[in-house]
Amino acid sequence: MRYVKHYVLSALWLIVLWALIKPLLEQDKYKVEQVSPETKKPLEKTLEEQPLHNVALPDFENFRNIKHKKTAFFKFIKPAVERENKRLSELRNTLLQWQDSITFNKALSRQNALKVEALALKYKLNTRLSIADKIDILLTRVDIVPTPLVLVQAANESAWGTSRFARIGLNFFGIWCYRKGCGMVPSSRDEGLKHEVAAFQSVEQAVAHYMLNINTNAAYKVLRNIRAQLREQKLPVKSDILVTGLLPYSERGSDYILEISEMLRHNKNYIH
Repeated sequence: MRYVKHYVLSALWLIVLWALIKPLLEQDKYKVEQVSPETKKPLEKTLEEQPLHNVALPDFENFRNIKHKKTAFFKFIKPAVERENKRLSELRNTLLQWQDSITFNKALSRQNALKVEALALKYKLNTRLSIADKIDILLTRVDIVPTPLVLVQAANESAWGTSRFARIGLNFFGIWCYRKGCGMVPSSRDEGLKHEVAAFQSVEQAVAHYMLNINTNAAYKVLRNIRAQLREQKLPVKSDILVTGLLPYSERGSDYILEISEMLRHNKNYIH
């Protein structure tokens, strides 16, 4: 009995001793967090990248319900897309009126002629063209991009608003810029490359830039030609038809088009 008691006491002592020395032995096994004495929270080892805008973004990353997340994302982006499409539609109607005037041999006022010149410059037209030719070409470029197509591309390019470029620079479309300091430097940028991912001050600015790119960049000439043919035939400009003109938008090519097409089908109830 005395030996049993001695064994129990020895075992208890070993347990106590192990409890005391175990944390010391494991000190190097786990990384110890530094804690701020004021906040009692882990100290950040690197400063968090601050937004380059003053827009209050929904916290898309913390949505647990996928339907709520999609609804919130489209609700956030859609007003800017609709406003820009409305502006383009109104400008297009003005161009159609000017085209009619020239068709009936009515000269444009000097003020309107200057507006045509300004638009020709903005939409990258040959400045040597006649006013009539400039208006004809402008009518293939000053036009809408269907809202569902813009929204789905924004969701795809920004990972539903959670990407660094969307959060920090309101860039929902992966738009590049080439002037130092014009945006955010991609962490995966290859050595020797100078491009940045553009940063915007508002969602409206980002959407307007995206649409201008679609309407002027030579890469999307096919999209503009499809849209112009639909206009000539007085058919609606629909997302599922125009999407094929976005082939150059991604290095993934046809796989990208298939993915955007699938997203259009799967998310139509959230967009309309």
